[in-house]
Amino acid sequence: MSGLPSTELAAQVAVVVLALIVVWDAFWLTRQRRDVPTLGQLSNGGYAWASEGVHEAVRQWGNLGSMAAMMVLPWGLLGASNTPMVYAVIWDVLLSMHLISLLIPKRYAITRTHLFADGQRYAWDRLRLASKQPKRRIMLLRKGWGVFGPLPLGGDPDSLTTARNYIKAMEHARSHPEMDSAEE
Repeated sequence: MSGLPSTELAAQVAVVVLALIVVWDAFWLTRQRRDVPTLGQLSNGGYAWASEGVHEAVRQWGNLGSMAAMMVLPWGLLGASNTPMVYAVIWDVLLSMHLISLLIPKRYAITRTHLFADGQRYAWDRLRLASKQPKRRIMLLRKGWGVFGPLPLGGDPDSLTTARNYIKAMEHARSHPEMDSAEE
């Protein structure tokens, strides 16, 4: 058993990795106002909307449940692994910060070429609308991501209805490029 790293080293690595994830996500969240400065109909023919905390809770319900489990699990393993409690406390603080970032209202935008969500820009040729849509959010799938591909979008029902229409128009334009070039 001497070849295994110490539990303290493993805890340190886990905490550092989680801290990097939290900082990375926070960085991208700060970009959303710059990337989506206005809401409503956009001058380029696109559409932008914002969600509220309750919409993000609906959007992220699976992630919120996973975070709750990830916050509780280390406490049951502390005694068995002889890991110092401080790492579990830091882990929970970082996960709490990440959980809060999931619930912060977001800005979304649809343009002719991209979707803006979570401070990220996604090209339409890398996305597709999921065939089965949930009622209170829009589910897009990132091509090539497999089970990690779902990209849910939140918002109020009216904004989501408008956004779905724009997304369907984007998909139609991609599948019928000859019609798009005839318009230009």
